[in-house]
Parts: sequence; structure tokens; C-alpha cells
Amino acid sequence: MTRIRVGARNHGVDDWRILPPEPITDLDTYLGIGGGEGLWKARRSDPRDVVDLVWRSGLRGRGGAGFPTGVKWQTIASVDPGQTRYVVCNAAEGEPGTFKDRAILRSNPYQVLEGIAIACHAVGAVEAYIGIKASFTRELEVLYRAVDEIRESGLLEGIGLTVVRGPEDYLFGEEKALLEVIEGRDPLPRWYPPYLVGLHTGLVAGVGAGSAGPWEVANPTLVNNVETLANIPSILRNGPDWFRRVGTDRSPGTMVFTVSGDTRVEGVFELPLGVPLAVLVDGVAGGTDRPLKAVLPGASNQPIPGELIDTPAAFETLAEIGSGLGSGGFIVFDDSVCMADVGRAYSRFLAEESCGQCPPCKLGCTSLADMFERLETGDADPYLLQEMAAWAERVTDANRCGLGAGERALAAGILNRFSEELASHIPGGCRVERRIQVAKLVDLEEGRFVTAPGRSERPD
Repeated sequence: MTRIRVGARNHGVDDWRILPPEPITDLDTYLGIGGGEGLWKARRSDPRDVVDLVWRSGLRGRGGAGFPTGVKWQTIASVDPGQTRYVVCNAAEGEPGTFKDRAILRSNPYQVLEGIAIACHAVGAVEAYIGIKASFTRELEVLYRAVDEIRESGLLEGIGLTVVRGPEDYLFGEEKALLEVIEGRDPLPRWYPPYLVGLHTGLVAGVGAGSAGPWEVANPTLVNNVETLANIPSILRNGPDWFRRVGTDRSPGTMVFTVSGDTRVEGVFELPLGVPLAVLVDGVAGGTDRPLKAVLPGASNQPIPGELIDTPAAFETLAEIGSGLGSGGFIVFDDSVCMADVGRAYSRFLAEESCGQCPPCKLGCTSLADMFERLETGDADPYLLQEMAAWAERVTDANRCGLGAGERALAAGILNRFSEELASHIPGGCRVERRIQVAKLVDLEEGRFVTAPGRSERPD
């Protein structure tokens, strides 16, 4: 039996906000605990006031970038009234070490759907989409049932809602590529962000799209991820001051964290933003049996060395140490791993998932993965580390999306934070036997994740 662990009650939250103690399996139960009240209040308010509430709450996007949600909503809502607008829920969770959006959908899909309906009212959209991987069969089953219930109840009130099943590609979760999939194409990121060029504009992601110069705003589309939208109903129901009761001033609220790797317990935990990473790793996840070496916030941030484990888990504080919060997925490594091997494994993952539209990204991720492997095998000359640092700077040239920037953060972080360890590989190679593999998190059973191998390299 899958169990989602909720740690919020012991760490400064009076009651759950996102993850209920037990899954909510029908709409009547959800309505009985106050579900629908946020939507009821929103529809009796001017859309501008709804946007203002979200802005004043300080809610930041939970999909990785941490962009202020109210600012994003305001941008879409303020476009010429004659424009068609859309809302998209990004449920294409693919960041290594992250399982929280799937946990939310399993536990309470109704809160996400209510958030979508509120967003449609706030920005003036009459059509919404949920983009989700076709392989998420359990989540799809729960989601389809909840959509049918909420549609039959009349809560959608004229909003067209479509669930779009998409591919396994990592870039399916990138917002511009997500729009491409919704329109029936491959997940190739567009040039322009959704608030400028949204859905059903007739533009495609090919090299020529947008090459003639900036386009006027066309069908602006609001894209928020599952956890971001799940926060919206309670903000409308209880107000922005209530939302700010926990968290930090710049990162208010709770976050649904995923912890995997070398901890005694793996799982999904809801905690206030700003708690020290040590509370998450050593507290609710039980710590490690061997000394902690590093915590990796997904594949697209600098690893956090063990000596910085007391850093508060908030957007601003992790940025101050050169890393990031990402989507709240933390992969924990003890001292049995080699950081050159971590660099090889996750650089190879990014190289395989790069779509190839931007040669510096594809070539750079591949080259850096090869160089990390050369360090391991002993095939490294004294100048290799300098060459790696140079590639890390070039990998982001002309990028359409953030994948190259993620590789730069990962590679530069390992080069800077673990320079002595990497240098010890020249000459001689790696003396650590353990080898890291990037695996997909498939399920959670009794405090451990069920994993599946990531894809092997494939043609673009």
C-alpha cells in the first residue's frame, strides 16, 4: 500500500494545506471539508481582486523557477480584452527525485481542479488543459474520475477542461514544450513564453517560428504546475495573511518536498518553507547511515555539500548559497558516492533529454558527461578541469529553455564545490566502486520509492 507521509503538523503548521492525512476519494468529501468555498468567493469577486489576492499572498510557483504567481496571473489578465486566453496545469512531472505532483493528484485532485477553475475566472479563460504523462496511469485514473465528478456538479460552469496525455520526455514538463504537446506535436520548446505566444496561434516550434522578429501577444496562456494551483483555493478561502502565517517573507506557505536516495526513509513531506534542510533530511527522512556528502535538488541545480545542510529550504536562502529549491525534490548522497560519477550520471541524463534544437546545449551536455566519465576512468589530462569549466559557460548559448542552464549549474557546482575530489582523479581515475544511475520514481511503498531505469540514449 502506498503511503504519503505528511510532516507539516510537527513543524509549525496547524493543519494540512496540500496533502490531507488520508486521500480524498470523492467530491462530496471534498466539499464537506470546505472545498469549493474558494471558487464560490472568486466567482462573486471581480477577477482583478482575485489576482490581487494571489499577488498579496506571495505564492511562488512550485514548478522550479519560483516565479511570483500573482505577477504571472496579472500579466495574462492585463492583456488586451479581445485576446483568447487559456489556462494550463502542468502535471508532466519529470525532474529526477520529484514525486510531489503525483502525490497531490493521488491525495486530493479536487483541490487542483478548483484551483484551475479559479485561475480561469481570474484571467478570463474559458478553456483549460491538464498536461500529464501517459505513463502516470494511477494518477490518470484518479484525475479522470475527479474531472467527471466536478464537471457533473456544475463547478466548472462553462469551462472546457481537457486532459492531454503526453510522452516520457523530460522536456514535456517545460512550459513552452508542454504547449506543443497539447497541440499534438513533439515536446520541442518554442522561442517565446506562453504569456506572449500561447495555445492555438498557428505557430510551431521549428527553426523558422518567430525568426522574423517579435510577435505581438497571441492567445496568452497561463501555465502553473499542480502544486501551485493546489494552493489557490485555500488562499481565496482564508486570505493572503493566513497563507503567510508559515514560511518566510519571500517564500511564504508550505512546500511538498520529495526526499530520495541514501536516507533511512524516502517519501513526500509537506513542510513550511524556510525549515532547515537538516529538518527534512535528518528529521522526517531519518538521516543517513553513513556521513552525508551532498544533497542534489534535482538535475538542474548545484549540489549542496553536507556542511551546508542547515541552510533553510527556501527560494532565497538556497539561491544565496549558489543552489536552488527547484521543484522540491532532494536526492541525498552519503560518502559512498563519487561526485564525478554524480556529474557523469546527471549530465548524461540531461544530454539524452536535450531536444537538440540548440547545438551548444546538446553538444555541451554530452561533452561534459564524457569529461566526467574520463575523470572516472583515469583518461584525464591536467587541463581537463579547465576545459570542463569552459564548456559549462558555453552550454547555455542560444537556449530556448532552461535545460542548458541546469547543466551549467550542475557541472559548475560540482567543479566548484568538490574541486579537490575531482582533482584527485588525475591521474588514476576513480577509486569508488559505487556507480550512480538516474532512475524514475514510479511509486512509494512503505517508506521507499519504487524506481524504473531512465531511458538509454536515443536519437533526437
